Amino acid sequence: MISDDYQDCIRSLDAFALTRGHQVTIHHDTVTDLDALAERFASADAIVLIRERTRITDELLARLPRLRIIAQTGKVAGHIDLDACERRGVRVTEGQGAGTATVELTLLLILASLRNLVAEANHLRGGGWQRTLGHQLAGRTLGILGFGRIGSQVARIGGALGAKVLVGGRPSTLKKAVAAGFDIVATQEEFLERSDILSIHLRLTPETQHLLDSRDLARMRPGSLLVNTSRAEIIAPGALEQALNAGRPGRAAVDVFEEEPVLGARHPLVGRDDCLCTPHIGFVERDNYEAYFRSAFESINAIAP
Repeated sequence: MISDDYQDCIRSLDAFALTRGHQVTIHHDTVTDLDALAERFASADAIVLIRERTRITDELLARLPRLRIIAQTGKVAGHIDLDACERRGVRVTEGQGAGTATVELTLLLILASLRNLVAEANHLRGGGWQRTLGHQLAGRTLGILGFGRIGSQVARIGGALGAKVLVGGRPSTLKKAVAAGFDIVATQEEFLERSDILSIHLRLTPETQHLLDSRDLARMRPGSLLVNTSRAEIIAPGALEQALNAGRPGRAAVDVFEEEPVLGARHPLVGRDDCLCTPHIGFVERDNYEAYFRSAFESINAIAP
């Protein structure tokens, strides 16, 4: 059983052929209520999760006695109670994507924000012509918060485009960045103050949750840009809206929200002229989905051919 296929795209994937011989049910929305989830998954022997859209708790597992495997697309990030799964004999697998989808969206958001791309395109569609003066990435300080698989690629590509890359994070992160030839700073305060563009690339953990608050963001420059394609919860609730209202940073681009999906534009960042918002599409790309779901379906076939 697959939930949260918002685009109704799973059946169009080449990888879907791997489900031949299985009875597959696909849902196109998200439910969060325990009773609704228990009803949805009651007949499931296997569940494929699209990232962290659905939480699997011990209370839910207790009502799913048929469940044998949860195939996670991407990494498990706290939305699955792994201890409960182990106690109840439910196997959990992870899968890797194609690797560059979120990297590409991050660079797209940076460049689109710097060049006022959406505003200019909309102005042209409305009958106007040039009305803003954008900025190039070259020569600007690109601060990378987190230097894992995605952050390191954004750093390399940003550097290739002429940005001055600066890496911030834990001591282990800084050590990797130095080994890769990038500049670092000693404190988070200096990192925020020097970054013209701050791009967040951290996994959500108890240590990174609410890592940045309004006082931290107030250290950013008035003309700076904050980009978050990682997790909304890395920034404290309301802190980014407060910071934008104060003009530090001057702009933001976000692909992630505390509660998803965001429908009816019901989020304070959506609709702001100083914030470019996208509906968590960093990983939503065909090659990436093919890799994710091929891995998930192969995991299921390995125990239930």
